[in-house]
Amino acid sequence: MDLNALLHAFTPSWTSVAMLMAFFTYLAIAGSILPGRIVPGATLSDGTRLHYRCNGLLLLLLLISLLGVGGWMDLVSPTAIADRGFELLSTTLIFSLFVTLLLYIAGCRSREQSSSLKPHISGNLIHDWWFGIQLNPQFIGIDLKFFFVRAGMMGWLLINLSVLPKCIQQVNLSVSMILYQIFCVLYILDYFFYEEYMTSTWDIIAERLGFMLVFGDLVWIPFTFSIQGWWLLNNNVELTTAAIIANCLAFLIGYLVFRGANKQKHIFKKNPKALIWGSPPKVIGGKLLASGYWGIARHSNYLGDLLVALSFSLPCGISSPVPYFYPIYLFILLIWRERRDEARCAQKYKEIWAEYRKLVPWRILPYVY
Repeated sequence: MDLNALLHAFTPSWTSVAMLMAFFTYLAIAGSILPGRIVPGATLSDGTRLHYRCNGLLLLLLLISLLGVGGWMDLVSPTAIADRGFELLSTTLIFSLFVTLLLYIAGCRSREQSSSLKPHISGNLIHDWWFGIQLNPQFIGIDLKFFFVRAGMMGWLLINLSVLPKCIQQVNLSVSMILYQIFCVLYILDYFFYEEYMTSTWDIIAERLGFMLVFGDLVWIPFTFSIQGWWLLNNNVELTTAAIIANCLAFLIGYLVFRGANKQKHIFKKNPKALIWGSPPKVIGGKLLASGYWGIARHSNYLGDLLVALSFSLPCGISSPVPYFYPIYLFILLIWRERRDEARCAQKYKEIWAEYRKLVPWRILPYVY
């Protein structure tokens, strides 16, 4: 592809704008009216709690059903996203820049004093734009942070589901593509089945909403996490039976660790006396869980996440590093985040954290790191 063709592919069109706006409009309207469990978020510093309508799974299944019916009636093309991948990428990037500019302006002008909306202005324009000024800004009653991460995860699945029929059209459907699609579908459906667990994650309870999170949710997650699908669309990989089994084991073990660790943490935050693996939890200083996965490593959920990410790339074989962009990136991100978490926890919990570190010396992978 020459430079002119590449620039043309990345040039936004009114069609890509309409597709993106239709997607966001659906999420905003359907997300507000479809039934779902109302989950209280973490208690903020001023004692208030936000509440989240966790209907993401129903929202996603309804969207896929509507698109499926639309494709069957020839109202929409099942390959529409795959056909316009580059221009949707640039359109979403421009949208992210525009939204974060509005968030910056609104944050600077805010006089709110609640924990969720109180502006945190450092005076450094780049810093405030990148990390955000407000913790939980809203638009027409919609929590934007929760909305954007939901959009990113759904967008990832929609890209994959558009690449799949494109692959079938090209008569290039392989076991590798099927494995990748199955793993991603299971992971994303699981995410929305346990969507309420997202309300207790660091991004939701502590990170302010700036370009870092908006870009990460709307651009990075859907368009980089789907690189394996795009790669398999144009490359044929033959897997041995042993490779298929190993790949399935990597996904299964990673999923069990990732979901199990996050579930234990979420349950502990809701009920500190709930049993962990059938026994009363060991708690350090009345605050830190040191049982189950959290008694094995201080960030055991990161290990599960890394194994799952690796399982998404293993179907692509080892002939190119390109499909391994996601697990390599995630490895770097989680090591950085783990160091950041450690520093914050040491500052917040002080001697309690020091005691926890002595009891659980391993950061992510026992006996290695």
